[in-house]
Amino acid sequence: MLQLPVPVPSRPEPSKTLKRSIVFLLVPNFSMIAFATAIEPLRIANRLLGYEAYRWRLASPTGAPVFASNNVEITVGGSVETERRALMGEGKPSMVFVCSGVFVEDFNDRASFSYLRETHQRGVSVGGLCTGAWILARAGLLADRRCAIHWENLPGFAEAFPRADVHADLFEIDHNIFTCAGGTAALDMMLALIGEDHTDDLVNRVCEQALTDRVRASHDRQRLPLRARLGVQHAKVLAIIEIMEANLGEPLSLVEISRRVFLSRRQVERLFDKEMNRSPARYYLEIRLDRARHLLLQSALPIVEIAVASGFVSASHFSKCYRELYGRSPQQERAARAAVNAPPVAVAKYG
Repeated sequence: MLQLPVPVPSRPEPSKTLKRSIVFLLVPNFSMIAFATAIEPLRIANRLLGYEAYRWRLASPTGAPVFASNNVEITVGGSVETERRALMGEGKPSMVFVCSGVFVEDFNDRASFSYLRETHQRGVSVGGLCTGAWILARAGLLADRRCAIHWENLPGFAEAFPRADVHADLFEIDHNIFTCAGGTAALDMMLALIGEDHTDDLVNRVCEQALTDRVRASHDRQRLPLRARLGVQHAKVLAIIEIMEANLGEPLSLVEISRRVFLSRRQVERLFDKEMNRSPARYYLEIRLDRARHLLLQSALPIVEIAVASGFVSASHFSKCYRELYGRSPQQERAARAAVNAPPVAVAKYG
């Protein structure tokens, strides 16, 4: 008897409905690369799907055009006040991303902080692109939450917001709070969202259109591996540098470091002289001073606290070492930072 094959039900076509409506809140000196790599995968996904699965609009603190850190001016469609009103009507978004960049420490717009808090309280997901986690933390939204921020801003952020669980990851998703480290990490976070809403096939097709060959995981590293970043191949030297970078606030003795890598102190000194053209003590000092410089430029911490956070026993010793390396004192460094701050064209008045 001829048996006909049992028909296999076809997979239902996904509903052609809006998946996410997003507000991008742009603040002065925002990162153009983070903004572009966040919005472009959404555009590409819409094009590939053939319908508007993602919708977005732009806002600024006052509704005025905003200059990115590269001095490109972006026109927006509304202010935080108009977006606050939208929260209570049909214009309520499903997500709000604040996009910032350099000089984020100087952003102190209470209306924006209030808007972000109200947005979160109304059940809308909130996120930060590049240094946006700093603004979310200032708004009181990152206490005991995992978050990500650009590696260059991480030292100052960790000191300024000790309750935030910050990580040097590409992006973090903690319940309905989304943060990414900026740059092309915004692309990876948006690809994760698209994959959650649709299929891996769509994600792969978006990647092909964007000419990216893989989707990076959230916990992939931000920076190049030490081997590539420093041009060093010796495994023991790399292991020593990793130990040093993990112990900047409370420096280890060279004897202790040598013990951890199963070498003598003399062997470590010879290795550094050959591979790094400096002594291990000198290299350790330089990376501690580099951390101190980030804290000086990105926080309002007193100089004595920065000295302690960078492993110095006194502010005077810290100042002496800092001047020897950078050619000016910590006080002069901070004064120079205040003088240049944002370029005049990128300055905006906050409400």
